[in-house]
Amino acid sequence: MPVIVDPDSPTLTRLLTAAPPGAHGVDSTERLRARLAQQRDEYAVVLGPHVALDEAFALCEDLRTARPTLSVVLVRDDLDAAVLTRAIKAGARDVVASDDAEAVVAAIARARDLHVALRGHPALGATEQGRVVTVFSPKGGVGKTTMAVNLALAMADRGARRVCLVDLDLAFGDVAITLQLFPTHSIEHAIGSESTLDPEQLDALLTRHEDSLMVLAAPAHPDVRERVPAALVTRVLSTLRQSFDVVVVDTSPSFDEQTLTALDETDECVIVATLDVPTLKNVKVAIETLDLLDIARDHRHLLLNRADDAVGIGPDKVEAILGMRIAAQVSTSIEIAAATNTGSPIVRGNPDHPSSASIRGLAELLAGGALADATHPGPAAPPAARGDASLAAAQSVPGRSPRRFRIRR
Repeated sequence: MPVIVDPDSPTLTRLLTAAPPGAHGVDSTERLRARLAQQRDEYAVVLGPHVALDEAFALCEDLRTARPTLSVVLVRDDLDAAVLTRAIKAGARDVVASDDAEAVVAAIARARDLHVALRGHPALGATEQGRVVTVFSPKGGVGKTTMAVNLALAMADRGARRVCLVDLDLAFGDVAITLQLFPTHSIEHAIGSESTLDPEQLDALLTRHEDSLMVLAAPAHPDVRERVPAALVTRVLSTLRQSFDVVVVDTSPSFDEQTLTALDETDECVIVATLDVPTLKNVKVAIETLDLLDIARDHRHLLLNRADDAVGIGPDKVEAILGMRIAAQVSTSIEIAAATNTGSPIVRGNPDHPSSASIRGLAELLAGGALADATHPGPAAPPAARGDASLAAAQSVPGRSPRRFRIRR
């Protein structure tokens, strides 16, 4: 896939429209280098007109020997003999004018042809599939969507990873409004293409966030949920795996058919809980249900939101009740709500905040693989003897028989 680099967001968006579906945009050569260190399937780098010339030429010289099958296309507002001469010496494969969209398209096509000639057609080789990370909670109001949005932004790391955030809360999804996006398409527009949907068609339904995060929005009206079949959810996630390093799925707070399908397709499951007895009771039942369905066993990660000891339930008790170790804790903070209300989630608006650090730590864990020994092998320890009858009740909630069993593929 081609990667477009330009620090100016409107220019980056314009260049992305000239690139083929699946092209990725980053705002700096630093982010580009971070991405190239992780991925080997790119065949073109397009350096926009706002990338400094010295920086562009230095990158060309590095890639000429380090990645000889990767073509660098230099886009400039002004072309003169001096620029062309330096570009040739540095190893750029093409230099085109920024106002010539057809020339950009042709340069990217030539880069692909060269890559195929040197390495063979990408489709003939083994293609690494992206990871699906599902964010789930059986209780509404725990900050699940806020955590999903921040987690996706942290994993994208401003373009170092190619990440798509899917809003699968099909009745009342809030991903788009949280990011202050106004999508013209949603998963609703894929209904009917359960067996034909391909990456190019799906790419047209995505909305780009300025931090290089792509979003597949939920429908605008809740009645659409009943028309989204499980087969479409499977097709969407499997198709997105082909184009993205990570697919983050924000689910509804229930075991509906679409959520069950997403959980069945997931590689890593983030379970969001808060420090109140009703939520912990529901989360415990949900974990037991996941066990019965054999979903994401040993690949579950507990994210404790609004984690404040002042409420009388500490992390140790939560781990004892749920039989899971806490992978990340996010404390109650007015800054998180303020950042969400301004459309600039905490990891983006305040990256030095302790909550941002906690979310980034979980993001790196999920990007690198499953947490070793994520759950306790034995039964949960009994609650502390202080007369906490409600906590004991939460611990001893019997498992409920799910309405359906799914065979893990």
